[in-house]
Amino acid sequence: MALRVDICKKLNHFTLKTQFEASEGVTGILGASGCGKSMTLRCIAGIEKPDEGYIELNGKVFYDSKNKINLRPQERHVGLLFQNYALFPNMTVEQNLMAGLLSGEKDRTKARTKVREMLARFELTGFEKHRPSQLSGGQQQRVALARIFLSEPDILMLDEPFSALDEYLRWNLEQELLEVLRQFSGPALFVSHSRDEIYRICDKACVMDQGTSSPVISVRQLFEAPESKAAAVLSGCKNFARAHFAEADVKKMVYVRDWGEYLTCTETKAGEICYVGVRSHYIYPVSETEAKTHPDNTFRCRIEKVIDDVFSTVIMVMPEHAEQSEESCRNHFNRIRVETTKEFWRTFCEKEHPQESLWLHVDPADVMVLR
Repeated sequence: MALRVDICKKLNHFTLKTQFEASEGVTGILGASGCGKSMTLRCIAGIEKPDEGYIELNGKVFYDSKNKINLRPQERHVGLLFQNYALFPNMTVEQNLMAGLLSGEKDRTKARTKVREMLARFELTGFEKHRPSQLSGGQQQRVALARIFLSEPDILMLDEPFSALDEYLRWNLEQELLEVLRQFSGPALFVSHSRDEIYRICDKACVMDQGTSSPVISVRQLFEAPESKAAAVLSGCKNFARAHFAEADVKKMVYVRDWGEYLTCTETKAGEICYVGVRSHYIYPVSETEAKTHPDNTFRCRIEKVIDDVFSTVIMVMPEHAEQSEESCRNHFNRIRVETTKEFWRTFCEKEHPQESLWLHVDPADVMVLR
């Protein structure tokens, strides 16, 4: 079972240009608010119509602008879980489920049997006569999912299902949702702006940036070797600087102009690069002795600020040879965020007594070269 999406839709502030394929399992769509994630789902579901393009699921064409095909939402058999769950507020749980089933099941006795089975499956037995306002957030989500499963969709699409929930409730619902997704045999799309949710829930992912989607890749690749700065930002990287390969024939040495340093890397890319990225917990302080013994990818920085965070210590530094241009300063390219455990920083300070500066090291494998 596979989904193919290649659409274009012009909106007021940007143009949505989405192209990706998704097969069985959970494919994440990761992007900042307003980048077109929800609009993409609405186009797949048939709620919105693209200006042009093509949408196909398992050989069934949903939309084809060239051949003037545009199936109605009811013909697409798509299960879409909205952010607010879209339950009928004046109906009970049982009535909400029946409303989602009666159009496809004319026998009312069979319909009630299916509803009872789904109530049991989603642990909602006993809540049949409750209205949505009488349910917790988790119970409302289970009702919405039960209604979707009653319609036997060919694809399941979840539009930021945890966005309105507090941290504790979000974690519990996530565990419940993972079990639901394991029971679903078709492809599933999970939209989120949270890299942590994408990492825990999805098998594959694509990144959306200002209306444009990237190819679908494994979640592991997204976090370990993102292709672009936009993808690296969404995967949680905090340190970026403009860079280029040091020499055309030497693809494992980059000059980081904003830091004024040459770095070696293990990753190579065809063509030009524009940035390097280093995650804040992969760049770490070393002693002056270590710096002299292992000078590669080691450089001196001025300490600007030390922040005692909840569970870690953050050290903000500026490389000794950092560029001071307006662009470099405005984009914070010439500053580096270092994040360590509180215990590491306390021990390091006891031994090295850093005052105004310190040495940093980053392993070549942790230098991400980015477009």
